Amino acid sequence: MRARLGWIGWALLGLFGGTTLLAVVTPMGRYLVRAAWEEGKILKRRQSITEMIADAGTPAATKAKLQLVQEARRFAVDSLGLEARDAFTKFTQLDSDTLVLVLSGTRRDALVPKTWWFPVVGRVPYKGFFDVDAARRAERALASDGYDTYLRPAPAFSTLGWFNDPLLSTTLATDSLFVVQTVIHELTHNRIYVKGEAVFNESFAEFIGNRGAVEFFRSRGDSARARRAESAWQDELLLGAVWQRGYHEIDSVFKALPYTGDGRNGADSVVREQRLAARDSVYARLRRHLVDSVGPQLRTIDRSFAERVRLDNAALLARRIYATGLGDFEAAWERDGRRVRATLDRISEAAARGGDPYASLRP
Repeated sequence: MRARLGWIGWALLGLFGGTTLLAVVTPMGRYLVRAAWEEGKILKRRQSITEMIADAGTPAATKAKLQLVQEARRFAVDSLGLEARDAFTKFTQLDSDTLVLVLSGTRRDALVPKTWWFPVVGRVPYKGFFDVDAARRAERALASDGYDTYLRPAPAFSTLGWFNDPLLSTTLATDSLFVVQTVIHELTHNRIYVKGEAVFNESFAEFIGNRGAVEFFRSRGDSARARRAESAWQDELLLGAVWQRGYHEIDSVFKALPYTGDGRNGADSVVREQRLAARDSVYARLRRHLVDSVGPQLRTIDRSFAERVRLDNAALLARRIYATGLGDFEAAWERDGRRVRATLDRISEAAARGGDPYASLRP
């Protein structure tokens, strides 16, 4: 999964709230200090994309990608109505091919994710780590507490417009389609980010990033890349439906085997084993569905994905962060005359008024 995060900018904000000294001696404070330090290094190393394009020493392939970023950014503002501010006008070369590791955790016997609270954004069902060892220690601690864990790299993030987000070398190293999707996805967070609604924020940005990329390539007359962008999005919709199916089936078997307590006392030990066995049966059926029905339909993803993709509660919920309601977003886009900007404007305005951010999707 190619995760993208909107969680780092607030780390810097949290350091300047008048309680810095106290923060430094707490776990949250140390975490924010580390995030601020790493973000500071990224900002310090920024280079102007315009100057890099003009530099004769910049490799031709790099120039082409950088020009694509500029064009995607301009399209996002002019055609989609997103807020670019100063994002993606700079480039930062990282020291490694991994920007940040993202940890998710979900109870093995319940679809209850581990969440973390952070300033400004509220509670989110993932936590990013710049330190590999710290990420692995946190993963082991979660596993020992009875959680399925899912640790994966993320090539990009957004500071939600608080800072001049540069294009990162981890993103530039990907293909042109993913570069465009990433630019539009991250700029969507500048337009709308609902506090405490990570699933909506990421899924909506995923929809805008993918549908926006299709429109972008069509506007350039690049029919080959437009077709590939469309195929990639259809794969995302197909897999999103699989994760939705798996979630509802597991939720149903868990509800059919209720705990009398919190699931951790002795009286519930038998029920817990029954729940684990039932969920394993669901994942086995889901695997067969992926291999037999979904794999042959994939256009841009190797069919072996269906055989090797990880299936457990943590991986399932982590994927659903970016794939919840994709079909509903697509249906709304159809009703809006297949105009991405119309759907973006309507849903953004509805979400800004508060309440259920998915409410505006209902016909």
